[in-house]
Formats: sequence, C-alpha cells, structure tokens
Amino acid sequence: MIGRLNHVAIAVRDLSAATATYRDALGAVVSDPLPQPEHGVTVVFITLPNTKIELLEPLGEGSPIAKFLEKNPDGGIHHVCYEVDDILAARDQLKEQGARVLGDGTPKIGAHGKAVLFLHPKDFCGTLTELEQA
Repeated sequence: MIGRLNHVAIAVRDLSAATATYRDALGAVVSDPLPQPEHGVTVVFITLPNTKIELLEPLGEGSPIAKFLEKNPDGGIHHVCYEVDDILAARDQLKEQGARVLGDGTPKIGAHGKAVLFLHPKDFCGTLTELEQA
C-alpha cells in the first residue's frame, strides 16, 4: 500500500533558527516558509536526494504543534509521511483493519497541494503517520 517516504516532520519552536541550522550548518536546500492555517502550522521543506525533512512551527491558537511542544519542549520528530497511490482506498482498507484515521476521515489538502490523512500513533508503533496522495 505505501510507496515512497515523502518526508519526516520535525516540530520546532523557532522556524527561523531551525532553518538556519539546516541551511548554514548542514548546507541543506531549504524552501521559504509556507503558512498552513488549516493545519495550524508554518512549514519549511528541506530537500534531500531521497526525501524531504519538514520543519513545523505552530501557527495560531490551538495548533497541534503547540500541544506537541508542550509535551516535548525541545521539539523532535512529529510524524512520518508515506505516499499512497489511492488515499481513499488506503483509508478504507486501513479502517477495515481497525486502524484509526484522525479527524473525520476526509482527506485535507496538505502543504504539497495533495490530499493527506493522519493515522493514530497507537495503531502504528507509537508514530503519527501521514498518508499523502502520490
């Protein structure tokens, strides 16, 4: 069902500082910040030869990243994202197998302009998992 690893997301308190670390210390190619108000985050993507790293900073009240940072003050890995060929078929198959889809189960448009869903971490080895339409 899953295809390529699309990205690993890291929650940060200070997106500018985190961006500078990746760009200046590691020499990474870093995108401009992209506010995603419907997801409560501002994101930056770091392009690697085989995948991406997504840096997430809270945006607005009630951001899920703000809640994550309350529990993890230094930040850290927030989720992994895998590509799927058919997000609705993947959702339905996973639900039939007992996996919990977060929210109402309707895909939302993510930072790449493609449909995304999140799966409950308790169903995936303690890891919040995002599926993105390939």
